[in-house]
Amino acid sequence: MVGFDLDLTLIDSRPGIGATYRALSAKTGVFIDCDAAVGRLGPPLETELALWFPADEIEAMADEFRRIYPDYAVTASPALPGVFESFAAVRSHDGQVVVITGKYEPNARRHLRHLGLAADAVVGWAWAEGKVAAMVEHGTEIYVGDHPADMAAARAAHPTTAIGVLTGDHSEAELVDAGADVVLPDLSEFPAWLDDYRSTARISVGLGGTDR
Repeated sequence: MVGFDLDLTLIDSRPGIGATYRALSAKTGVFIDCDAAVGRLGPPLETELALWFPADEIEAMADEFRRIYPDYAVTASPALPGVFESFAAVRSHDGQVVVITGKYEPNARRHLRHLGLAADAVVGWAWAEGKVAAMVEHGTEIYVGDHPADMAAARAAHPTTAIGVLTGDHSEAELVDAGADVVLPDLSEFPAWLDDYRSTARISVGLGGTDR
């Protein structure tokens, strides 16, 4: 089982999320620095909204953001390089794909459906401990993400191998410090890495080791 984060790992959701923030700002009349907000993707939506709205309005604003999100974000968020090839590579090793994301699950599914990406399971609203629990529940052997929190979650969900990609806003050093076993420029290199990983696992089993 291979797990993938969604935002900035499988899709470049920055244009769509920025457009949704701008629409929310226009609708409410509340200024939101959309560029700054898009540069802080990763934590739950409510964390960002708390910078712009009073505490007693955050839940309602989050609901409204998620309601209007499909109108602005789904078609505006392209797949990142290597995504389709990476899903195919997992299948070629008789593996399964689970997408574990902090995004509202119905909207995550809309992105995957729009792009024609078939996952065996999708877990939404998963952040920090929530991602750890999802990885444990689905038995992920590998988890791929762009955020240090993704790497920390994979490390906590031992024995999940943590793969960082540099398609987000964090450096190789940040991902390694958070627990990444490997850092790739983007998913274009993931199929070759997976081939090597599985070959090494088969050799280990043949020599009497344990296949992860």
